Amino acid sequence: MKFLFLTDTHIRNNSPKSRLDDFEEAIEKKFYEISKIIKDNNIDYVLHGGDLFDRPDVSVKTVSKFGNILKDLGIPIFIISGNHDIFGHNPKTIDRSMLGLLSSLDIVNLIEYNKPYILEFDNKKIQISGIPYIYNIDKEEKDYYKVKRLENINLHIVLIHSLLLEKPFIKGIPYTLIDDIKDIDADIVLSGHYHTGFGIKKVDNKYFANPGSVARLNNSSIEIKRKPKVLILEYKENNEIILEEVELKTAKNGKDIFDLNDNSAELRYESLEEFKLMIRQNTELSNYNIYSIIEDIAIKKSIPKEILDEAIKRINEGKEE
Repeated sequence: MKFLFLTDTHIRNNSPKSRLDDFEEAIEKKFYEISKIIKDNNIDYVLHGGDLFDRPDVSVKTVSKFGNILKDLGIPIFIISGNHDIFGHNPKTIDRSMLGLLSSLDIVNLIEYNKPYILEFDNKKIQISGIPYIYNIDKEEKDYYKVKRLENINLHIVLIHSLLLEKPFIKGIPYTLIDDIKDIDADIVLSGHYHTGFGIKKVDNKYFANPGSVARLNNSSIEIKRKPKVLILEYKENNEIILEEVELKTAKNGKDIFDLNDNSAELRYESLEEFKLMIRQNTELSNYNIYSIIEDIAIKKSIPKEILDEAIKRINEGKEE
């Protein structure tokens, strides 16, 4: 049995500020290439790690276009909701979102927390569990990561949308290390949300993988250099697991799609660094969550609203500058 995993497609009907090309058209071409990869490799199922859309209320015209592309793949699609797919970081709002609409039309199979899907293959049972994004998912307590493996399951795949990383991140931003959840009751953990990705890692005989975002939204140095990928997962009759990343050929060189003279990303980064410095210097905010800290500092320091909005956006996206 073969799966194709992709994540963070961020479908939208306009282009990010720093991109010179037609972003929607670029994503559409990637989907058609992914469709070819699916056919050429005899893929049985598609797995999506969340943030299908860039916002929960993306235009109906765009949803219709990509909904038809997904439907034409001709194989089941399993997906979890990311922070951009829902309102207010609350997965309970999914019914009001465009991802919820695709689920109600049976174009995608939406995996809710503790409501896994079971697939059967050559007398084997495969469980697909989901850990969708919720507010404060990467807090110190990792109870939300404790998904239950059902009885008589041969392979357990878990989809996660969180800031799951292989090494420590920026101070002041919550994240989860692979080592923090290495005891998860699963065979394979496929992660989204962290756009840079960390490839394929094996820890304690378990696989952790994030091929990175299909979409590139800003002209940071990492995004300019990075080539979007998808992941092919094969589960053989002898229980052998094979994971392979596939680079998307339709993804153009970053220098050809980004405005290299637009330094807004760099300026935003400097502003965020100032925020983080103030956070570290303020010892009275230890009981606050990161959003409360930022909002309090913005008020006390008269920080412009656009900087506050950008800081919150960056934390939500969990991107590395």
